Amino acid sequence: MASLSFKHIYKKYPGGVTAVSDFCLEVKDKEFIIFVGPSGCGKSTTLRMIAGLEEITEGELFIGDNLINDVAPKDRDIAMVFQNYALYPHMTVFDNMAFGLKLRKIPKEQIKRRVEEAARILGITHLLDRRPKALSGGQKQRVALGRAIVREPKVFLLDEPLSNLDAKLRATMRTELTKIHKRLGTTFIYVTHDQVEAMTMATRIVVMKDGLIQQVDSPQNLYDKPVNIFVAGFIGTPQMNFINSTLVKKGDDVYLEFSGNSVKLPAEKAKAPELKDYIGKEVIAGIRPECLHDEQRYLDAMPDSIIEAGVDVTELMGAEIYLYLTCGSEEEDNISNLVAKVSARSTTQSGDVLKMAMDTSRVHIFDKDTEMCVIH
Repeated sequence: MASLSFKHIYKKYPGGVTAVSDFCLEVKDKEFIIFVGPSGCGKSTTLRMIAGLEEITEGELFIGDNLINDVAPKDRDIAMVFQNYALYPHMTVFDNMAFGLKLRKIPKEQIKRRVEEAARILGITHLLDRRPKALSGGQKQRVALGRAIVREPKVFLLDEPLSNLDAKLRATMRTELTKIHKRLGTTFIYVTHDQVEAMTMATRIVVMKDGLIQQVDSPQNLYDKPVNIFVAGFIGTPQMNFINSTLVKKGDDVYLEFSGNSVKLPAEKAKAPELKDYIGKEVIAGIRPECLHDEQRYLDAMPDSIIEAGVDVTELMGAEIYLYLTCGSEEEDNISNLVAKVSARSTTQSGDVLKMAMDTSRVHIFDKDTEMCVIH
């Protein structure tokens, strides 16, 4: 079993700097869990504490039933893949992959079998006699993975392993890593600042900010039900639109008013008890770019949620177009900037003023002061 249990883990450095605060998490056996967040949020520090490369200041870390706070890195049954590959330039691929096993005095036949099996899984059998300088970035990354695989560890730790690859190769390696995880049936803990990697590979994502866990959930739940503005803005490309709005009640209906626009919330949202205390107050409304529509069928279907906006910039992305919009007027100091993701068939041009239908069933309401989500 390769489950991990983090119990109130802290990492404090001299001078009063706290890199990780009260980190509590249960990682199940065979999970592919990803730590994601901006630079300096504590994700790599947490990974290094698991590996034993950083000392845990407070708290307890278990692998299975074993407390490993004071266990030496070599005895933790963990393999780590680094961002810079860390291959020995004077050794062949075979020797790079076999090096850790030789140190452990594993029999030669067993080393050969493990290296060849790992090379087969990774598709690098034809590279075993080459040296690192003769390899591409993607091939070096596979060798670094192979060196970890041959050890047959309980847990794989991967610290931004794809960040040095070009965009196309990164996409390919994401798929490869997911396949390797399924083949090996081992626990993967992966660190990245790239939310696309997190969304496509993880069984669960840990979103971190300033050393604190913000939310732990499946990729879909993080996208659909973010707990606060930080998570909502970090997950998703382009990021969620945030609109300074006022909640206004008219009869039984509740409206969001912003930048000269008024859109009606669906009845189930309007009746939500959580909204009662926010009527007449300023809130932050969040809506994803794909929930703003310029097609006539949406305008016809959503007459109560139409806004008017000027088009500043259009970006053709191939399968879709991003529209950068402005609502309101500068004279009244009441501007909202929005991004809409619309069909590539759209004929909208920069400088147009158009009507957009806002899918209010997908609107999130956030508390303006705490930035926590009130309703999804």
